[in-house]
Amino acid sequence: MNIHRYRACDSTSLFQRCAWRSSKSLTRSAENGFCSRSSMDVVVLAGGFGTRLRPWTEGRAKPLLPLLDKTLLERVVECVPLEMIDRVVVAAGYGIEEMQRFFDSSELPYEVILSVETEALGTGGAVALARKHLTGSGPILVLNGDLISSVDVAALAKHHSSTSATATLSLWPVEDPSRFGVCELDNSGYIRRFQEKPERGTEFSNLINAGCYLLEREVLDSLSLNHHSMEREIFPSIAESGRMAGLEFEGFFVDAGTPSSFLEAAQVCIDNGRFSTGAIFEGSWFADAVIDGGQVSGSAIGSEVKIGIGANLVNCVVLDGAIIGESVHLDRCLTPQ
Repeated sequence: MNIHRYRACDSTSLFQRCAWRSSKSLTRSAENGFCSRSSMDVVVLAGGFGTRLRPWTEGRAKPLLPLLDKTLLERVVECVPLEMIDRVVVAAGYGIEEMQRFFDSSELPYEVILSVETEALGTGGAVALARKHLTGSGPILVLNGDLISSVDVAALAKHHSSTSATATLSLWPVEDPSRFGVCELDNSGYIRRFQEKPERGTEFSNLINAGCYLLEREVLDSLSLNHHSMEREIFPSIAESGRMAGLEFEGFFVDAGTPSSFLEAAQVCIDNGRFSTGAIFEGSWFADAVIDGGQVSGSAIGSEVKIGIGANLVNCVVLDGAIIGESVHLDRCLTPQ
């Protein structure tokens, strides 16, 4: 692409525009087959320091990194239909003040509460600490804080209800199970056992935990506040009891916790139209940019970015206000402000 002085729909900062403007419904739709009671709490596990995404995370908390016109946190939560959300509890231990300022100033369509970890608690301890912020008596939904996916949460909730499970996991098929922990799913939709990073040829499944799961209150009540893992300690025990369900989904699944996968997540958002502001031009998303004879392909370009003559950007994410000099070539880069 070679264009001059491109302007998208507005010049508001990409970071400031990372807030949804939708209205909130307080009850689930009967069409999703879950239940008619009021909406549920969502816990987002965002306790990491984002070290794999430095230097971006040196000046900004990872959950607030922009993926097109929303933050990473909002992208994680947007897999949940708004009418199913009561409150979002973010379990975090880093960038607390920055996140609180963002939540206080943003018009999100749901309430956000921070559950602050003063020490690393693992996924199990983080969920246990978040208990005091939960409002309802029904199941809660837990989301890993850097997973972007097309999981159908309404279908997951329906499966959870129909199987009378105490925990239900979303499942994603992978080509190489040796890099993950896999689970065995029977014909009735129950998970029977887990296998952690099996050697090639020894795996009994290619289905992995996709970082989105429902937990009944009895599971929450059993969790301790010390450091422990849901995946390695709690889930195998529930599976042995015969009360863990699983549901495979199709579409896309990206762990956006590394530079390469963050770029992949941006491309997934572009390809699937996951943006409400800005515009697509020849395969790239633009919030608002000035391009003086440069070329851009497969990239996400923030607000007030200036790209010089002869510059070439391929599969990049460029934050607000960045200046790309003349004849600069960038390929698969995260470009800071």
